[in-house]
Amino acid sequence: MTQLEQYRREIDRIDRELVALFLERMAVTGQVGVYKQQRGIPVLDAQREKEVIAAKTAMTDDPARKADLAHLYEAIMAISRRQQRQLVKEGLEDPGYAAWVSDMARARAPVQNPRVVYQGEPGCYSEEAAVGFFGAEVNSRGCPWFSDVFQALEAGEADYAVLPIENSSTGSIRQVYDLLAQYRYSIVGEYEVKVEHCLMALPGVAMEEIRTVYSHEQGLMQSERFLDAHRDWTRVPTLDTAGSAKQVSETGDRTAAAICSRRAAALYGLHILVEGTNYNSANHTRFVVVSPVPELRQGRDKISALFHLPHQSGSLHEILTIFAVQGLNLLKLESRPIPGRSWEYLFFLEFSGDLTAPGMDGVLHELSQLASEMRILGNFPSYEGVR
Repeated sequence: MTQLEQYRREIDRIDRELVALFLERMAVTGQVGVYKQQRGIPVLDAQREKEVIAAKTAMTDDPARKADLAHLYEAIMAISRRQQRQLVKEGLEDPGYAAWVSDMARARAPVQNPRVVYQGEPGCYSEEAAVGFFGAEVNSRGCPWFSDVFQALEAGEADYAVLPIENSSTGSIRQVYDLLAQYRYSIVGEYEVKVEHCLMALPGVAMEEIRTVYSHEQGLMQSERFLDAHRDWTRVPTLDTAGSAKQVSETGDRTAAAICSRRAAALYGLHILVEGTNYNSANHTRFVVVSPVPELRQGRDKISALFHLPHQSGSLHEILTIFAVQGLNLLKLESRPIPGRSWEYLFFLEFSGDLTAPGMDGVLHELSQLASEMRILGNFPSYEGVR
């Protein structure tokens, strides 16, 4: 027998003891669950769990092992909570959980022949996303600003909004995240558009004549490497990419160019000078479909949520532990500062799952109890198109 085999046999022996002790511990925590059920005590006692972890980590002087013990007991106690929730039927005492139950009670079926709004002019990528999600005959219109899109929903002028939320090259669209936090609307779908920017100008204009380039700030950022080769051009951000094409077309300025889509060039009668100005050829923008009323569409497998966490050490880690123990795949984590509250943040999370699946009630209870604020933004089918 080699020394490695001896080590492995010793580990197997220790593991047998650990399993026996773990099962013994779970039997006792099950009794705790019965006790809590009989007396109406909530499953989660955050202060008690902190005291337990502190006591266990105090059993060693090794700093590295202290951290490992903390992680171990966080996982063990999360498993124990899951076990107890099968016994304890908690009510609506958690505001975040109660809000979700209320939202589900007013959920609607998808609207047929909907009115759809987006930010930008016809020919923009948002319009392309609206067509891709709802179909070529969609009744859609553009709005000048992102806030106008949400206000159109609020006024009952539209059934859905299509909004860009992140780009594979330049990251998140911060204005949209902030508006999602402000309005209590729901995400009911998503769609991705492959972004292929082009430099375009009036027919007959040559590259040497260009002095100013217009585009949305994202279009300028995504074409930065191309534009850096033309340092003498002035870069002017606009409200949207298609709007820049419309501006060049309407002004008749032969020294002006726009960066936007081929569709916008055709729509506004411009000539494409350069194709593929974006430096990332695998450039995609993800759009979300926002509804003023919650929906639970067929095939839903992605959940979006918003959290405000207590301003204390380990609060985010506690939330993430829940996902690990419950076997939920965390797909995205985004933070945004809270206006007027220095160094406090809202966290936007996306994770795999169906809100109506067995056991999800317990997950939502835990998330609601650990967070200062929790809001489910939506449960929708993930985009399955070609990337």
